[in-house]
Amino acid sequence: MNGISPQLQNQIAQFQQVQQQLQAVSSQRAQMQTQKREIERTLQELEKSTGAVYKTAGSLMLKVDDVPALKAELEESVELMDVRINSLVRQENGLKEKYQMLQDAINAAMGRAQA
Repeated sequence: MNGISPQLQNQIAQFQQVQQQLQAVSSQRAQMQTQKREIERTLQELEKSTGAVYKTAGSLMLKVDDVPALKAELEESVELMDVRINSLVRQENGLKEKYQMLQDAINAAMGRAQA
């Protein structure tokens, strides 16, 4: 980075940091969406179920006596995941805007440096 102004070096460092944050948030969002889909599939199967229902607790499988309570618990989990996913999407959009602004500023500074 010889010959690059301290301001440009700072912008490049910020750009790299925002890029890492964006990747982390995108990964979290994708994981949450996957978990949400799994719970939604579980709820669909629970609707079809006519026999005994079991849930896992660590390495144990426990018989569920109160299926409506389990269904309510799963539905609440889906709602909480929706809130978290929406928060991550907003965070991701903000980071994308910052990423683009920094990229534009770096490109403009590099263009001025070459001129």
